[in-house]
Amino acid sequence: MKIKETIGIDISKLTFDTRIYSNQKFKQFQNSSSGFKELISWVFKNTEIKKSETLFVFEHTGLYSLELSIFLEKKNISFSLVPGLEIKRSLGISRGKDDKVDASKIALYAYRLREEIEPTILPSKTLMSLKNLLSLRDRLVKQRAGYKTSYKEQHRVLNKKENKTLLETQKKMINYFTNQINSIQNEMEILVKKNEQLDQIYKLITSINGIGPQTALYMIVYTNGFTKFNTWRKFAAYCGTAPFPNSSGTSLIGRTKVSHLAYKKIKSLLDMCAKSAIQSNPEMKNYYQKRIEIGKNKMSTINIIRNKLLARIFAVVQRKSPYVDFMKYAA
Repeated sequence: MKIKETIGIDISKLTFDTRIYSNQKFKQFQNSSSGFKELISWVFKNTEIKKSETLFVFEHTGLYSLELSIFLEKKNISFSLVPGLEIKRSLGISRGKDDKVDASKIALYAYRLREEIEPTILPSKTLMSLKNLLSLRDRLVKQRAGYKTSYKEQHRVLNKKENKTLLETQKKMINYFTNQINSIQNEMEILVKKNEQLDQIYKLITSINGIGPQTALYMIVYTNGFTKFNTWRKFAAYCGTAPFPNSSGTSLIGRTKVSHLAYKKIKSLLDMCAKSAIQSNPEMKNYYQKRIEIGKNKMSTINIIRNKLLARIFAVVQRKSPYVDFMKYAA
C-alpha cells in the first residue's frame, strides 16, 4: 500500500486532536460515534489524497482508542496503533505536554515512516473478549492475594474470638474472589472451545510439558492467534526473553542481556513454565543441571529454557501437530 497522506491523532478520554500532515490543518473532535463520522468527513474534505493512500495513526491507549479503531476498520480505512514510547523516542527531545503538538508529532512520525509502518489489523471478537477476561482475572488474583496475605498474618497474631468478624469477612472475600476467578476461567475455556481454530492451537500449546492453560491463553491472545509474529524470536524480543549485545567500540564491553522494554506478564509466565519444566521434564532438568555444574549463571540458563519453550510453542502451532517428547522413547 502506497501512503501519501498521514493523519496524526492524539486521543484522550473525551476528545481527540487531529492533524493532517500535508497541509497542517488541525481540528478537535469528540471521542464518540458522532465525532468519528465528523472526523472522516473533515479529513477527506481537506485533502485531495485518496482514502486508500491515507493512513490514520494514533497511540494505543486501551479503551480510549478502541472505539475509533473499530469504526475505522468497519469503514475500510487504514490505521495504525503505535506505542507512545516509540513515537516519543523517534522525535528527539521534547519539553512539556500539549495535545495539539502531540497530534502534529504523530502525523510527522507516520509520514517519515510511511513506507515502513504497517496498518493495524484488529483481533477477532473472541480474542478481544479473551483479552478482557484475562485482564479481569489478573486484577481479581491480585486482590485475592492481598486478602490472603492479611488474613494469614491476622489469623496467626490476633485473638480468634475477639476478631471473629474481621477474620470471617476476609475469608468470605477470599472464597468470593476464588469463585469469580474460576467462573472467568470457565468462560475463557468455553470461548476457546467454541472457536475450532483457537481450540486446536490451545491443545497444541498445552501438549508441551511445562506449558499450562494460562500461558497458552496469553500466547493465543498476544500473538493474535499466531498471526502477529512470524517467528518465536520476534515474540521473544516482545516479551523480554531475547538477549541483546551491550557493547560499543573498545571502551564498552558489557555482557549480553535481555531488555527491560518488554511485556513482562508473559515473561513471568514463561519463567514459571521454565521452572516447572526443569522439575517435570527430564530433558530440561538434565540441561539445567549440566549448565549449572560447569558454572553457568542460573538465570541465563532459565532464560534459555524459556526460549526453548517458546520455540516449541511456535513449532507445534506452525506444523499443526502436538509436541512429541522423544526422551520417553530413548533407550
